[in-house]
Parts: sequence; C-alpha cells; structure tokens
Amino acid sequence: MAENGPGVVTDWNGYRRRDFIFEGWDAILVEPTAAALAKWDGAQPWIWRARFFDAWPAVDRAVLERGFHVAYVDVADLFGGPEAVDRFDAYYEYLTAEQGLSRRPVLEGFSRGGLIIYNWAAANADKVCCLYGDAPVCDIRSWPGGLGVGVGNAECWPRCLAAHGLSEADVEGFRGNPIDRLEPLAAAGIPVIHVCGDADDAVPQVENTDVLAARYRALGGRIEVIVKPGVGHHPHSLEDPTPVVDFILAAWRERGEAPV
Repeated sequence: MAENGPGVVTDWNGYRRRDFIFEGWDAILVEPTAAALAKWDGAQPWIWRARFFDAWPAVDRAVLERGFHVAYVDVADLFGGPEAVDRFDAYYEYLTAEQGLSRRPVLEGFSRGGLIIYNWAAANADKVCCLYGDAPVCDIRSWPGGLGVGVGNAECWPRCLAAHGLSEADVEGFRGNPIDRLEPLAAAGIPVIHVCGDADDAVPQVENTDVLAARYRALGGRIEVIVKPGVGHHPHSLEDPTPVVDFILAAWRERGEAPV
C-alpha cells in the first residue's frame, strides 16, 4: 500500500472509505456524498475519531449523512503522550493542506481516546471546533492506573507511564492530564460534550468526567454532560445519537471554518 497514496477503497455504511498508510501509520478517511457535502458551500467539515474506529459509530454515520468526513490515524499504545500529539500534528497537516479539510475539526474520543483529543486540543486550541468525549479517560491515574475507585488496567499501566516518560513515583505530581490542561480550551471558547455511564468502573465518571466538567465550568468553559443511568463503560454512544449530533452541528455552525 503506497504511503499517503490511494490505499484500499471500500464501502463503509454506504460511503467511500479509504484505508492507507500515513508516514508508517494506519490511517482512514471516509468521505460524505457530494450532495451532503455541497450544503456546506465549499467548507469541508470533519470529525476525527481518536481511537476504536468503527466501534459504536452512530455519531460518525449521522454526521457523514450531513456532509462531514470521518478521519482516523492510529495512536494505539501512546495514551495521549507527546508521540501521539506529534502524530496528530502530522495527520492534521496532511488532511488540511493536502486534502482540503477544514482547519477546525470535531474531536471525538472514546475511552482512552479522551487522552489524545484533550492533549492535542490543549496544544492546538485555535484548530478545534468542539470536543465529544464518550466515557473518556481524563486522568491516567484513574485509568489505566487504577489509583482511585476504578479497576484500572495492569497491562496498560506500564505502557502508559512509558508513553509519558513517567515513573510510578512521578505520577502523583503529573500535570499532563486532560483535567490539568483545560485553560487553553476555555480561553478559546471550545464547546465540549461528554456521554458517560454512572456505573462505569473502568473509567469512573466521578474521577474523570465529573472532575473535568467542574474544572472546565470554573474556567468559564461550556460543557454538556449526558449521563446514562446504570450503564457501565460499555456500550458507548447513545441509542439515539441526536443530542450529540445536534451539539456538533451547532458547534460547527458557530465555530466552523467558513469557505475560503
């Protein structure tokens, strides 16, 4: 498969999906229909799925129907660390400069994908339309660390520490979590929506979304939280994704890049 080339084209839920290698990493780009895209009058909106492409894709399918592209690049085992941010930087430049996509994507983080969308947004607040977190990890001490009320993940924890250049002794003082890096997002007026289950013992709401939401609001940020009573970490998303889709569309109309 040629690097950055056409790759393999398949059908994904009725849309053209291109799987290719971008600078050595697996990448995906799904295109909306021309008719759906035309409604944006030359703009090229897109949603950036950070992890677990094709898992609970109701929101992705819904925004594709409304003219958004869906993009993905592999950042597995990087846990939102510096290498993941660098990889996102490179893919962003490719999609905006060479593929013509908007300079303000919607960032979508399922579970551990929350780490990279927040850390990339904190470093690139002028390049973000809005954030959608779905049971998102917001503090590595909660997951995979399991240092609070959650079960954690003993297999992922050492890899996460390595991705951030940390030792066990460094973790308590670590300030590189999404919950610690919200000031640039609030200052840029980036709207945020989270969906989470209040029975999640893997990524507990109380240690992740609740902490982040309280801090973001204290900074003047806008965040909407949809809580699923009695639901654990899975299933993600909503049976009817309309509230999330409406939030994304409203954010795009407010903050999306106008056609040049």
